[in-house]
Amino acid sequence: MPLSPIQPVPWTRVTIDGGFWGQKWELNRTVTLPLEFEQCERTGALTAYQWDENNLPEREWRIWVGDIAKWLEAASYTLGVVRDDKLAALARTAADHIIKGQKPDGYLYANPIAPDQRWTNLQEKHELYDVGHVMESAAAYHHATGDTSLLDALCRCADLLDAKFGPEPGKSKGYDGHQEVELALVSLYRASGEKRYLNLAKHFLDERGRQPFYFDLEREEWKRLGIKGHGWGVKGEYTQAHKPVREQEDAVGHSVRAMYMYCGMADVGVETGDETLIDACRTLWRSTVRKRMYVTGGIGSTGQGEAFTFDYDLPNETAYAETCAAIGLVLFAHRMLAVEADSEYADVMERALYNGVLSGIGLDGKRFFYANHLTVFPQPDSAKRSDAVALTRQEWFGCACCPPNIARLIAGIGRHIYAQRGDTAFVHLYAQTSASLEIAGRRVKLSQETQYPWREKVLLRVEPESETAFTLALRLPGWCRKPSIKINGKTVNSRTMTKKGYAHLRRKWNPGDVVELTLPMPAERVEAHPNVRMDCNKVALQRGPVVYCIEQADNGVNLADLRLPRASKLTAQYKPGFLGGCVVLRGRAERRENNGWTNRLYNHDRTKRKAVTLTAVPYHLWANRKPGEMLVWMNAD
Repeated sequence: MPLSPIQPVPWTRVTIDGGFWGQKWELNRTVTLPLEFEQCERTGALTAYQWDENNLPEREWRIWVGDIAKWLEAASYTLGVVRDDKLAALARTAADHIIKGQKPDGYLYANPIAPDQRWTNLQEKHELYDVGHVMESAAAYHHATGDTSLLDALCRCADLLDAKFGPEPGKSKGYDGHQEVELALVSLYRASGEKRYLNLAKHFLDERGRQPFYFDLEREEWKRLGIKGHGWGVKGEYTQAHKPVREQEDAVGHSVRAMYMYCGMADVGVETGDETLIDACRTLWRSTVRKRMYVTGGIGSTGQGEAFTFDYDLPNETAYAETCAAIGLVLFAHRMLAVEADSEYADVMERALYNGVLSGIGLDGKRFFYANHLTVFPQPDSAKRSDAVALTRQEWFGCACCPPNIARLIAGIGRHIYAQRGDTAFVHLYAQTSASLEIAGRRVKLSQETQYPWREKVLLRVEPESETAFTLALRLPGWCRKPSIKINGKTVNSRTMTKKGYAHLRRKWNPGDVVELTLPMPAERVEAHPNVRMDCNKVALQRGPVVYCIEQADNGVNLADLRLPRASKLTAQYKPGFLGGCVVLRGRAERRENNGWTNRLYNHDRTKRKAVTLTAVPYHLWANRKPGEMLVWMNAD
């Protein structure tokens, strides 16, 4: 039996009305989405599905799978709430190109492959990953437009997968090397009502990690068929196939694959009532966010395999923290919020959104980071290493998974804000938005007026059709020590009604009722666990949900020599014309003087220090000015 989940309010019933996310959402619609469509045209991703399996083109295998599908999903989230004829025409073009590339039996893949080579290299190729993203776009496009053509095409593709894979005798016991199809099949099931798709998603999860390991058997089959793999040396932990999913305890391997798999586990667990999958998700959540997550909400400590390493290993200058991985963490957190309203999930979702995700796109909406480092130091061209980190965002990538991924997250931000179970309405995130719900048979409109995350006040207006009794559950963020709530001007004691970080306000609500939520946001120092050796005796700065960094543009060179004394008072000031409008932090810091170092590399005498003003900007806004050094963790006393 399915669980009784906390259902997200459909994104088609949530509007972004301005403020912080309104600015991001509109830039995404008017700049990022048109630009990304042009990039998909230029690279060939738009027409990639159109190849003749009987006359295979000579085309290099490309990791562009899913690019146009993620773009179409982003466009669909946008079209579901506003009319945009130009974007609608581009979305129709994208859907038509995908449909045109579908083979007669339903097969879809963006890379040419001979019929007898299908599904022979699941561990390295991305056949199932690719079709998963197209499934998600098909469900979103159907919800946004009512058009069923792409949804019908992907149902045919899912039918082909169902005939190929499964627990029945004669079917393949294979599963994907890059997880995605599991959560996508659940999306397709929810859009179509076809339960076979949910069962197939469960099968892929059930089979993963069982002995004998499928990927080992597959490599043996390569020898018989004379197939050569890409030579990536895919191992069990890298693809989270080292153990059955319910027995996995640590977040390991490729961080994006891990997040997508955990999302699939949570989705299948909710839909089937499989508590063993939910329990495994809780275990893997704790491993991820309590031992292997950056303060920015980034995950994946190394570029070697874009992967997790081990507990508390969070290097800053070599951090990988791929944008897609932070997005995956947001998606995983949102799935866990469907299981239970625990503010830890929403806190992490918010941390990743405002920091590790948004750092992946520039203020102009045109340039992107793939990796998101926490320390950056420019290297002279004469000494630049092959692993030197990027100082500026790029227009596109050979593997352009991140740009359309961040576009679809911003476009669909509305689906992460509100949720409902029975007569309880949950507010997970604070943003200037409106949502339409149905509670106890009556329509209820919830709207927020706020300049969050720069300002600490949120006004929630409650507009039921008529007097209605229900519970409004507001998240009290973990970073906020002294939240306060007023209803129609009267203070309420939220402590007595707080459950797992949500204030449950139960009353008879009337049209015009106003809830005033105040979340004090002092600028604070953050320390890392003592086992995070890279950050010992260092502090990061945070105000509200926003993590800060210092840049060369404000603080000069050699940021590593700055020290922020504990006694130094931090001030916060909103600057409307600076970096698009943001709160800047300032405080008194110290740095060593250069006097006495001529012709010396080391010195036995204590160097004098001088007082300087330290200026910190939101981490997600770094690299929008002249390239230079950047630092999140700075020296403390």
